[in-house]
Amino acid sequence: MSIGKRLFVLAAGIAPILALVATPGLTAAEPVHDVVVYGGTSAGVAAAVQAKRMGKTVVLVGPDVHLGGLSSGGLGQTDTGNHAVIGGISREFYQRIKRHYDQPQAWTRETPQKYSRYRPNEDAMWTFEPSVAEKVFDDLVREHQVTVDRDEWLDREGGLVKQDGRIVSITMLSGRTYRGKMFIDATYEGDLMAAAGVSYHVGRESNAQYGETLNGVHTSIEGAGLGHHQFVVGVDPYVQPGVPSSGLLPFIDPNGPGQEGNGDARVQAYNFRMCLTDDPDNRVPFIKPEGHQELWYELLLRNFEAGAKGAKAPKPEYTVSSGALRIPWINSRMPNRKTDTNNQGAVSTDFIGQNYDYPDAGYAERKQIIARHRLWQQGLMWTLANHPRVPEKIRTQVARWGLARDEFADNGNWPYQIYVREARRMASEFVVTENHLRRRKPSPRSIGMGSYGMDSHHVQRYVTQSGEVRNEGDVEVSTGGPYPIDYGALVPRQEECENLLVPVCVSCSHIAFGSIRMEPVFMILGQSAATAAAMAIDDGLPVQKVDYPRLRKRLLDDGQVLEFGR
Repeated sequence: MSIGKRLFVLAAGIAPILALVATPGLTAAEPVHDVVVYGGTSAGVAAAVQAKRMGKTVVLVGPDVHLGGLSSGGLGQTDTGNHAVIGGISREFYQRIKRHYDQPQAWTRETPQKYSRYRPNEDAMWTFEPSVAEKVFDDLVREHQVTVDRDEWLDREGGLVKQDGRIVSITMLSGRTYRGKMFIDATYEGDLMAAAGVSYHVGRESNAQYGETLNGVHTSIEGAGLGHHQFVVGVDPYVQPGVPSSGLLPFIDPNGPGQEGNGDARVQAYNFRMCLTDDPDNRVPFIKPEGHQELWYELLLRNFEAGAKGAKAPKPEYTVSSGALRIPWINSRMPNRKTDTNNQGAVSTDFIGQNYDYPDAGYAERKQIIARHRLWQQGLMWTLANHPRVPEKIRTQVARWGLARDEFADNGNWPYQIYVREARRMASEFVVTENHLRRRKPSPRSIGMGSYGMDSHHVQRYVTQSGEVRNEGDVEVSTGGPYPIDYGALVPRQEECENLLVPVCVSCSHIAFGSIRMEPVFMILGQSAATAAAMAIDDGLPVQKVDYPRLRKRLLDDGQVLEFGR
C-alpha cells in the first residue's frame, strides 16, 4: 500500500480497547510526570527545559544517545533566515554557542581572527562544531535537572495506552514505562504521533489539494529546480550507453517523473552532514568502505565527463569555469578548521530516491536504510578523492580533506544523526501551506515564526523522453519574509488525541515544511509546545482548548518572537 497518499487515522473503537490493555511494567508505583517528551532532538531539549522552567515535572526519553539531533549531528551551518525572529530558548542556544567561542581556549586549531563568522560584538553565533553544540544541550538539561533516559525506543506496536482520547502511558522496547499528563513528540519521524493514531501524511501533496504552486511533481517550474543541482545535458541513464535493454543505472526511478503538479509518495533526499577538516593533525583520510559498488557512482563520472566535453546546460553544476571544475559539495567552514559539508550538484551527498520507505519503516528497516546512506556517502568521498575518471583537480582538492578525528569519536567520526529532512507530517484541522508562508492566508494564533525559504531537495531521478537522466524535486523559493506559525500546527484533531503536541512533524504541506523544518524553528516550536502543555495541565483542558491570549502573553514574556513587520 502506497505510503505517500495514506492518512493514518485511529479506527473507531480501538482507543477504548487500548485503554483496557495492561501495559507491561505499569504499576501504581510508576510516577506520573507532568510532561513526557519523546525524542532528544533540539526541539525535545527545548521542550523539556521549558517545562521545567514552568515548574512541571518532566522526563526526556528517546532513542538518542547524544542530544540535539541535527544541531549536534553535523548541521553547524544553521539555516536561520532572519535572525531577528529567532527568540526564546532557540536564541539562547545560539547565544551559548557564542559565549563558548568568546573563550580563548575554544580556539584549538585556529585563531578567532582567522574565522570570519566569529563576530565579537554580536550576541549570538550561528556556526559551530558538533561537539560544542552537544555540550550546550547537555548543559541545558543538567542545569535544569531534567531527567534524561537515552537509548530508549518506543514500542510502536503495543506500547501506547490511550483512554478517553488521552495518552496514559508509553512503554519502550526495554520494558520501561512512562506515564504522563501531557506528551510531546519531538522526533524527526513522528513515531509517538503515529502510535497514538493521529492522522498524518507522507510524500508530496498535489498543488490542487491546498491551492499551492510549489508542491507535487515539477520538472519545469521556473525558479524551482530548473537547471539547479541538475545534470549536464546529454548524460546517458543506461548501463550500456545508448542501449535501453541493458537496464537503467542504479537509483533512477523507472516510474518517474509523474504528472506535473500531482502528488506522490516520494520523500525529499536525506544525507549526513559530515564534519570534515583539512588540518593534517586532525584529519582521518577517506577510505573505500566495505561493500563499495563502483556502479553506484557511474552517473557522477558521466556527469563530470559530459561537463569536461563542454556540453551545454541551463545552469550546469559541473562545467569548466575559469579553468576550474566545481567539487560537488557545499563545504561550509566551521570553527577550528572544520566544516559542515552538504549536498550540491547533480550527484552529491544526497542519496536521492532511497528513503521513500523510511518514515513508516520499522526500526530494523530504518537501520538498513541509514546504513545504505552511509555506504553511499563514504563511497562518494572515496570516489571523488581517488577514482581516475574524476578530474585530477577535483581529486587533488578532495583528498586534502577527511573526517575530523575529534568529532563523533564513538561512531568512527561519522555523524550520529542522518538528516531526516522530512518524514511524517501531521494532518490536523489547521494545515500550514505555502499560502500561509506567503501570508496570503492568516495564521491568527502565532506561537513562533519562520523565515527561511521554501527548500526541498530533489526527490527522484528519472529519464526524459529524449533519453537523458534528470533530477526532480528541488525547490528554493523565498517566502518573501518572516511568517507566523499557527498554534493549530502543533495539535492533533481533538477526537484523535487531547494531550499530545507535535513540534517537529507539524501539520503542514510538503512545501511549507520545506521552510518550517529548520533547527531554530524546531527549538522555537518545542518551547511553545511545552508552554501550552503546562497551561493545559493547569487549566485541566485538552491542548486544543488552551487559552491563546494567555499562551501568547507567556511566550512573549519568555522571549519568543510572534510577529514581525515587513
